[in-house]
Amino acid sequence: MIKLAEHRVFSDSFKPLYNQGMGLVEEAAEYLDGDGRAAAKRLSRLGANLYAAESMRLTTRLMQLASWLLLQRAANAGEMTREQVAAEKSKVRLDTSSPQEEADGWFDLPEAFRDLVVRSLRLQDLVRRMDEEIYGSERGEEAELDFGSSNPVFDQITLLKTAFGHR
Repeated sequence: MIKLAEHRVFSDSFKPLYNQGMGLVEEAAEYLDGDGRAAAKRLSRLGANLYAAESMRLTTRLMQLASWLLLQRAANAGEMTREQVAAEKSKVRLDTSSPQEEADGWFDLPEAFRDLVVRSLRLQDLVRRMDEEIYGSERGEEAELDFGSSNPVFDQITLLKTAFGHR
């Protein structure tokens, strides 16, 4: 079975994803250091607190994404084996959330900032799906085991494999 995500990451078609991610990192850094800093000073206390918290989440999310992208690029270039990447990427978290519209004051934040947050979340979702397809997920493996133990067909297949020594 061909995994599309694996093909994308370990081929030349990885470059656009890498460029998109690293471009977003640069764009966010420039915004937070420039226009964002000025805009944050004009926010209410609630808005300023939310901006501070959300900018930390954004920065964390983007640094984690950049780490994942750099690991994949190293594997793609042959600088690391897939096993080395898998071991290192276990340190990368692809689950930084954001309260977005649910947070009081969300729509008081600068539109450019909200756009960066939304785009970073979309990229994180894409990367997380690719990561799960390529490397699997512990949660998915646990779900398979739970599903398998309550599935009579799976139980029969397991019995047959055991009986014929194919484990």
